[in-house]
Amino acid sequence: MALTDDVFPSIVSPVFTTPGGVRYLRAPGVITLARTMAAPEGPALFLSGFPEDLGFADAASDPTRLPDGAQICKTAGQLCYMSFGPKRTTNAEAARYFANILASGHGSVLEHASYSFLAYGISRSVTHELVRHRAGFAFSQVSQRYVSAQTLRFVERPEFQADDDLHDAFVARIERVANDHAQLERRLREHQREGSDALAAEGATARRKQIQQAARALLPNETEAPIVVTGNVRAWRHFIEARANEHADVEIRLLAHAIFRCLREIEPTLFGDYVEAVLGDGSIAVSTATPKV
Repeated sequence: MALTDDVFPSIVSPVFTTPGGVRYLRAPGVITLARTMAAPEGPALFLSGFPEDLGFADAASDPTRLPDGAQICKTAGQLCYMSFGPKRTTNAEAARYFANILASGHGSVLEHASYSFLAYGISRSVTHELVRHRAGFAFSQVSQRYVSAQTLRFVERPEFQADDDLHDAFVARIERVANDHAQLERRLREHQREGSDALAAEGATARRKQIQQAARALLPNETEAPIVVTGNVRAWRHFIEARANEHADVEIRLLAHAIFRCLREIEPTLFGDYVEAVLGDGSIAVSTATPKV
């Protein structure tokens, strides 16, 4: 699937509908919600306070503009050694600068730039693995305790898509689950109206939550679980290396590759060292010569 643009690149995943009207998706969608923005004149305000003979003014007016994330990470790295003088690495040489950062394993400077994505078309199986990536990440995931069955969607695994019998079984299964879920919600609501002690709660919101949290017990792992994820460059690199790997589950590998495509479009300097390889199942693995930075 194509990227939408180069400022906030996103990958839109189409929604399919079964004959019975149940919605499902077959690939991850990734929407870029936010990205780091660097103030162009920010370093100049700091560097102007040093003696002119140090030549720091030239660094403040570097004619080559880097992508915002690369710019702030490079500024942070150069601050560590106050390397803003004539012998500094210019922005035009940023690729060499970051290659040295990666080769040296100095990943802390990569933590200054962050990117937020809304990932959808992914199953509960995927998010169970995704939220294990803690350092450098923030997560906000759909809560099935509060969400109506009207928004219920499912995700078809690639293995099912490639086989007619498995696909037909998937369609029949999610139609049955959606129908059973709706019926269970109705029965629970009836019991609640009849005064069931197990479903007694004060307030409309609390009563609705009781119904939905009980009914979600029927939902399988292939239920869609949209999530907003924010991570810094170092965290995203680790995620890509671990999950866009040939040994990762294919579902999360598809997500990791989609996120990688968006990140590479936003920050080619920070993610340009990765190499893609098509695997036997048609999915794409991503690797780098400088992992675990």
